[in-house]
Parts: sequence; C-alpha cells; structure tokens
Amino acid sequence: MASLNWSQCPAVESVPGRRSGAWVFRNTRMPVATVFENLEAGASIEEIIEQFHVTREQIQNVLEFAARSLDAPPAPVGASALTHGHSL
Repeated sequence: MASLNWSQCPAVESVPGRRSGAWVFRNTRMPVATVFENLEAGASIEEIIEQFHVTREQIQNVLEFAARSLDAPPAPVGASALTHGHSL
C-alpha cells in the first residue's frame, strides 16, 4: 500500500511521546492504523466504533482521506511522507 501523508488529514495527529509518535485520531491514543487492521480482519465500522470508542465521523474522515490520497498522482521520490518515514 502507498504511504500516505497523514499530516494533511485534519482528523489525525502525531504527538511525540504519545503512542511513539504514531498517527492517532486527534485528541485520542487510538492509532489510525488500527482502523485499517480491523477492517482488513473483517470487523465492521460499528464494531470498531464500539471497541475503540471513536466516532463514525472520525472513521469516515480517515477513510475518505485515504481514498482521496490514493487517487492523487504519485508524489516525486523523496517528497512528503516518504522523507518522514510515515506509512500505514
């Protein structure tokens, strides 16, 4: 899967010292990657909302951001998230 520049998604943040700087839903400790991991494992969005105490809007924002990012033309090598080592 392509690396996404999560710094452009207003629904998430990376805070040094919180979850080792992983991208998390804003004002939470819930890693964004957890949503994708659970969806891949067959969980429904409703199950993720209940288990991790995030909102449908938060999940929808992240899924829409990822979909838009994957539709965008590829960034030049060495640009954006690639230079910062951020990936899903």
